[in-house]
Amino acid sequence: MSKYDELLKGLMDEKSFNKLTALKNPKVMDFIGSFAEHCEPASLYICDDSKEDNLYVRKKALDLGEELQMANSTQTIHWDGYGDQARDKKNTTFMVKKENLERMKSLNSVEYEEGLAEIMSVSKGIMKGKDAVVLFFSEGPTESPFTIPCVQFTDSWYVAHSEMILYRTAYHHFLKMKDAEKDDFFSFIHSAGELDERNCTKNLDKRRIYMDTQHNMVYSMNNQYAGNSIGLKKHSMRLAINKAGKEGWLCEHMFVMAAVDKEKNRKTYFCGAYPSACGKTSTAMIPGEQIVGDDIA
Repeated sequence: MSKYDELLKGLMDEKSFNKLTALKNPKVMDFIGSFAEHCEPASLYICDDSKEDNLYVRKKALDLGEELQMANSTQTIHWDGYGDQARDKKNTTFMVKKENLERMKSLNSVEYEEGLAEIMSVSKGIMKGKDAVVLFFSEGPTESPFTIPCVQFTDSWYVAHSEMILYRTAYHHFLKMKDAEKDDFFSFIHSAGELDERNCTKNLDKRRIYMDTQHNMVYSMNNQYAGNSIGLKKHSMRLAINKAGKEGWLCEHMFVMAAVDKEKNRKTYFCGAYPSACGKTSTAMIPGEQIVGDDIA
């Protein structure tokens, strides 16, 4: 039993509630329950890995006008607001303990309690009148030593649909987690906030992306642009870098590159890894470069 059982029963249908309780994960229950209470969505849907849920999320994004159907029946399109373009570096902030502020001065950082108070103020009741959804994903292959389980809570069905296309769904992994593993996952809470007549985020002055590496959580409010809203994109990378540093492994961006032998008129492709902030995406877009892919380019 969780203290949020009655609240969650009132927000979701029996099928969703059963999916959630089947996980037998108190930390997942508390994460979802606490933000359901705080953000106040009108309803909450729990996704598993089924094709049925994938189609439901896609349909919901279309029905709400967050996505539009294209001529090709398999394709949809979403329009971000013109002011909601590119990653918001100014308002992307690391929440750190006071004693660590000096060491973190090269990054945009805020004292932990101050940052928590601000983001909780911004997010209070932000989902009122909106339907929210919870999804389960994995960074890395599921059910392996390399798995990083992730939970996404959002009121944007476009964000949910995008993540279902881009990342491994992992509800089945959460079902099989052992008791000793159940506290170890990344969590992302996101809201597009109030939308305008074009279904674009309205209150961009309150756009905030706050990184809590102490609890492996990211708060992202009042945005839709993927680099700010999709938890498993850049946000999880930041959490994983911190996790890797503590556990003794490396978290890097992958690439595919070609080595050119002009005499033999041959290209040999190989894989590798880039560190963060090295100019990889800019380099990949220079005409004539042989980098055919980094993590996003």
